[in-house]
Amino acid sequence: MGETMSTTGHPRYTAVAIALHWLMAALLVGMIFMGWQMEDMREMALAGEMSFAEVQAYYNWHKTIGISLLVLALVRLGWRLTHKVPPLPATMKPWEAIAARATHIAFYAVMIGMPLVGWLTASATNFPSYIANNPALELPHLPVPNEAYEPLGSIHSAGAWVIFALLALHVGAALKHHFVNRDDVLTRMIPFLKFRV
Repeated sequence: MGETMSTTGHPRYTAVAIALHWLMAALLVGMIFMGWQMEDMREMALAGEMSFAEVQAYYNWHKTIGISLLVLALVRLGWRLTHKVPPLPATMKPWEAIAARATHIAFYAVMIGMPLVGWLTASATNFPSYIANNPALELPHLPVPNEAYEPLGSIHSAGAWVIFALLALHVGAALKHHFVNRDDVLTRMIPFLKFRV
C-alpha cells in the first residue's frame, strides 16, 4: 500500500514518498541556483579572477548532484508506479484533475530529462569530466559531437525556467486547496500541517 492515514483519518502519502518529494524539491531548486553560480564562475575564470580547477570542481559537484537527482527521480517514479497514492478530492473539477495529473507528469519528465540533458551537454565538451582529488562523481562522456554543446546547453538552461513555472503552478494549486478549497491536499504531503475544515 502506498497511502497511509493521518491521525484524523485523512489519506496521506507514505513516509518514503514524502521524503523523496521534499528532498528532490530542495535539490532541484538548489541545482538551479548552483547552475547560475557556475555561469558567474566561468566568467570570473575567463577574467582571471579564479582558477579553472576551482570552476571545474564546482562543475563536477553539479554533475554529481545532477546524477543523484536522476537516480532519485527514477526511484520516486518506481515508488509511484508501485504504490497507491491518495485519491484526488471529489470536489475537484475535471479540468483541475487533468491539470494536476499533467503537472505531475511534467515534473517527472523534467526531473529525468534535465540531468540527462546536462550529461549530454557535459559530454559535448572537450573539458575533463573529473579532476584529481575532487571527490565528485566521474561521469563517462556519452558519444555527443562538440557541435551539440551550445544547443544542449541552451535546452538545459531553459529547463530551469520550466522547473520554476511548474513549481509556481504546483505551490499555487496546493495553497489554493488549503486556504480556498479547505481540503486535505496539502496536508497529505506535510505531515505536521493540520487539516482545515
